[in-house]
Amino acid sequence: MAALAGLKVIEIAGLAPAPFAGKVLADFGADVVRVDRSTSAMNFDVLAQNKRSIALNLKSPAGIEALIRLCEKADVVIEPFRPGVMERLGLGPDVLLKRNPRLIYARMTGFGQEGHYAKMAGHDINYLAISGVLSTLGKHDEKPAFPINLLADFAGGGLMCALGVLLALQERTKSGKGQVVDAAMIDGVNYLGSFVYNMNKVGALFQTPAGTGQLDGGSHFYDTYKTKDGLFMAVGAIEVEFYKLLLKGLELDEEKDKLPEQMDSSNWPKMKALFTRIFLSKTQAEWVKIFDKTDACVTPVLDYYSMPTPAPAPRLLRTPAKSPVSNDGTDVFLEVGGESKKILVEAGFSEEEIRDLVAKKAVAGAGLEKSSL
Repeated sequence: MAALAGLKVIEIAGLAPAPFAGKVLADFGADVVRVDRSTSAMNFDVLAQNKRSIALNLKSPAGIEALIRLCEKADVVIEPFRPGVMERLGLGPDVLLKRNPRLIYARMTGFGQEGHYAKMAGHDINYLAISGVLSTLGKHDEKPAFPINLLADFAGGGLMCALGVLLALQERTKSGKGQVVDAAMIDGVNYLGSFVYNMNKVGALFQTPAGTGQLDGGSHFYDTYKTKDGLFMAVGAIEVEFYKLLLKGLELDEEKDKLPEQMDSSNWPKMKALFTRIFLSKTQAEWVKIFDKTDACVTPVLDYYSMPTPAPAPRLLRTPAKSPVSNDGTDVFLEVGGESKKILVEAGFSEEEIRDLVAKKAVAGAGLEKSSL
């Protein structure tokens, strides 16, 4: 049995960060029901594995009441909207927690519930910028270099939201009470950077400006290098003993070649130029053969899209998570309203109540045609 088996989660359909929080819970066994719009024929959410869908009309009083009843039987609700949207729908935490005092109400936003930016639109790059983390990324004397939308959306957003849900569930075992989890991406990614921030304050590793420290692209022993065949190798030989093995693999000798001391930052640009020339002399496969099974901390940069389907992590050995179904993309989408009737029945709705919801166009989806007769 998976670790979160028996946990009931309502996920209001949204964009990537909130669905990822739901995916984490679903992959580890939670019963996650995504609430889609009844007017949507398709939802292009690619993080819907191991979830189910019900299609509700949240512009309908009957649809709103149906969702409230679903939340009465749930442990968790995850909502992805800007501040105030759920309140205007009549689905704010004051309403849902009154109907279900044990409910964990998770709010996934970019800028948080309050503050100057709270009601503004934004994306990963904006949350990185306001958190301050974006200022630490990039080469020296160049503009900040934003990564793909992993840091704020998923690490500081969805994953932190899932963590908050689990913390609140753990606390509920003692108090018996639910609570609001305020998961703002600017807070999450800022917290994620605690090590970088603290190391900078004590004058180690991460310097100002960005791109001049040991681990942010300033040094020659922590960088990527192009190979003869146009691929890349990643080098992370920080410790002295690992650095010596790196030099050995590059056929360099500190004394014979009169190399500067590893931590002499004034010579890092010169050493980078040297390493660049050397790495260009061999193919990636040749470098892999040289450094394989050594402690030089040199590895090939692999193509992410050629890797197997990402599997849930961490691995729980006694109660493992669900495995991804395929690697061809065919299982990523979820039929909108695919289990609408089944979900309503499980929540205690009678056949007559379901027919009434269908008549009021408050619900749509598979299995409801007969209920409308």
